[in-house]
Amino acid sequence: MAGRLQGKVALISGGSTGMGGAASRIFAAEGARVGIVDINAEAGAKAVAEITAAGGEAIFAQADVSRADQVERAVAAVSTAFGPITVLFNHAGSIVIKPFLETTEQEWDRLTEINVKSMFLMTRAVLPQMIAAGGGAIVCTSSISAVAATPMEVLYDTTKGAVHMFARAIAVEFRDRNIRCNAVCPGFVRTPHGLREVKELQAAGVDVSEAALAAQQGRICEPEEVARAALFLASDEASFVNGAHLFVDNGFTAI
Repeated sequence: MAGRLQGKVALISGGSTGMGGAASRIFAAEGARVGIVDINAEAGAKAVAEITAAGGEAIFAQADVSRADQVERAVAAVSTAFGPITVLFNHAGSIVIKPFLETTEQEWDRLTEINVKSMFLMTRAVLPQMIAAGGGAIVCTSSISAVAATPMEVLYDTTKGAVHMFARAIAVEFRDRNIRCNAVCPGFVRTPHGLREVKELQAAGVDVSEAALAAQQGRICEPEEVARAALFLASDEASFVNGAHLFVDNGFTAI
């Protein structure tokens, strides 16, 4: 049986570890040729080796996805190796956790570059070849933080609000060119990023204990659960899903 991404070329930013790493493995298992773009070269090489060992196809291109020249080189490397990119998973991101009045302008600029500017650069670099290929699917990693504010995360929450609207606006502008763009919005996830968030929030006095998480979302989310939601949005199964925000939070934002 053919995989849900059979014959597609997928580029995943931040695709070496965590949710991005899970997506790289799952997308490859579903038939995609996967280009992993990440700043972490060691983790990227390891992810490619794991995918190849499992019978999949993947390459790694190192890039700081907030830098236009590096993004363009990485996109060119993936499309040269595999052909036109028809699936883009804009996943790369980071977080700043501290009281708002202690945050710096430099932290604001850097987090905005990583979480928002990167999606602009990646999408701008990929869209022309996606359109030329007859269409494609873009998935952007947003968060429950786009709609549910958390103390000590003003900068992060703001960037994810921007991601929310970026996905929607791209969907509207490029719908007539057979491009779909959606956002996947995780709750708290068991990844290095997610566990660091929990640890630093706890240290800052925000209750994200096991009991608090159980009350908010039942349990911590596994990275593969987010990756499978992204897979659905990237696949033809979601052919009429466009400009949507898919929350993977077990009811966190429904309470």
